[in-house]
Amino acid sequence: MPDLDVSDILFDPDFCDMSLTVTRRTMTVDADGNGHNALVTTSFNGVVTVDKSLESRRMESGQVVHGAILIVTTERLTQGQTGRDADIVNYQGRDYRVSFVDPYTAYGTGFVQAHCELMPFDGGEPNE
Repeated sequence: MPDLDVSDILFDPDFCDMSLTVTRRTMTVDADGNGHNALVTTSFNGVVTVDKSLESRRMESGQVVHGAILIVTTERLTQGQTGRDADIVNYQGRDYRVSFVDPYTAYGTGFVQAHCELMPFDGGEPNE
């Protein structure tokens, strides 16, 4: 297992995107058995790369845009847990749902690698 701490490089402003936000939906049940969702949006930092490039598929029923990004961060992103839906990451004006998270601790304490899929079927509008 590598014994290399690259946290200084990953947090370098040349690599790290400081404008990421994550929206978390927490699901709770009150005393009457009614479910409630609470949305909390917070900022975080991470290195973003392309996981799957944007691809437009035109079908008889309409157009669908696929794409995915990969984020390396110390933010504890989740693809969903008991009582929590998958995190939604906003990157350059587009929303991505966290589809799975891998531990990335071999290169520094607390790092995770999150695979995030584009949410809007039309691709949304980027802020480039």
